[in-house]
Amino acid sequence: MGFLCGIVGLPNVGKSTLFNALTETQAAQAANYPFCTIEPNVGQVGVPDPRLDKLAAIAKSAKVIPTQLAFVDIAGLVRGASQGEGLGNQFLGNIREVDAIVHVLRCFEDDDVQHTEKTDSGENRVDPIADAETVETELMLADLESLEKRVPAAQKKAAQGDKEAKITASVLGQALELLRAGQPARLVEPRGDEEARVFAQAQLLTAKPVLYVCNVDEGAAAQGNAHSARVFGKARTEGAEAVVVSAAIESEIVTMPPEDRGEFLAELGLEEAGLARIIRAGYELLHLITFFTVGPKEARAWTVHKGARAPEAAGEIHSDMQRGFIRAETIAYADYVALGGENPAKEAGKMRQEGKDYVVKDGDVLHFRFNV
Repeated sequence: MGFLCGIVGLPNVGKSTLFNALTETQAAQAANYPFCTIEPNVGQVGVPDPRLDKLAAIAKSAKVIPTQLAFVDIAGLVRGASQGEGLGNQFLGNIREVDAIVHVLRCFEDDDVQHTEKTDSGENRVDPIADAETVETELMLADLESLEKRVPAAQKKAAQGDKEAKITASVLGQALELLRAGQPARLVEPRGDEEARVFAQAQLLTAKPVLYVCNVDEGAAAQGNAHSARVFGKARTEGAEAVVVSAAIESEIVTMPPEDRGEFLAELGLEEAGLARIIRAGYELLHLITFFTVGPKEARAWTVHKGARAPEAAGEIHSDMQRGFIRAETIAYADYVALGGENPAKEAGKMRQEGKDYVVKDGDVLHFRFNV
């Protein structure tokens, strides 16, 4: 399944550089001027998961196929985007299509890279919190404009007894109150499944989960800096996620042979590349888990939301599997590895026969039985 993450931020904060590094392509032109990315660039990235390699080695799988994650590099936003400034309308439209927002913030000093807004004294500005607020304000204004039309209309229909309108007026009314108070719509707490459905269908920009990516210089890649510390504080107050990444380092890593990357990262005090940190934070943000299918032909990772039941997981592989689902032969990842494969796990009584109500757990190795 994977999920779609939109990389956003002000111009010149490192969005396209990060996109190029993450996707190991040059699909997005990285340049020191606004709007170098005009059309959204989309890159499919294999999600790194060392568990998949271990399973493949045990099963002697001919192919190893990771689950996929899609990144969209969206054109830089400027103040006034909600009123059509810059590439505002295009920017907002592109954000509506993504599942989560990866908000890149400049947390590095470099006078060669100019901010689109100066300080009061005319100097180059480095203020990730103000940058974040600029983008958030534009998204809030766009949502406000939408809801200030929709909510009164729903309230009018609700007063006439329209059941769907009552649900809409209730949940979107909550969102409107939050936005008027300067808070994002993602803080709405829908009352029941019907309100959750209507809220999701509204596609509010500020309802999307946010991951803040603090783009630091190479020297701050391991521990962060004062700028990134402020961003982490902001994320904590919002219930959001934040990670520290050096886009410059990521760009360097992708030019190296894979066998040299570990040593290079270790010299910088890093245990892993930025992609892994972003993916892990993204999974947590969207409440995603990974399950595996393993055999001699291939070992493959798949993604589902936490709480997904076995038939839904089967449907990620093929809709016929979900429709004709009978059972899921299930081995926990730890048991599969410790016992040395499917047959030893089965002989040890560690293969379980799970039915339609089974909630898939992260790391499950599954084999689905189904009727065609």
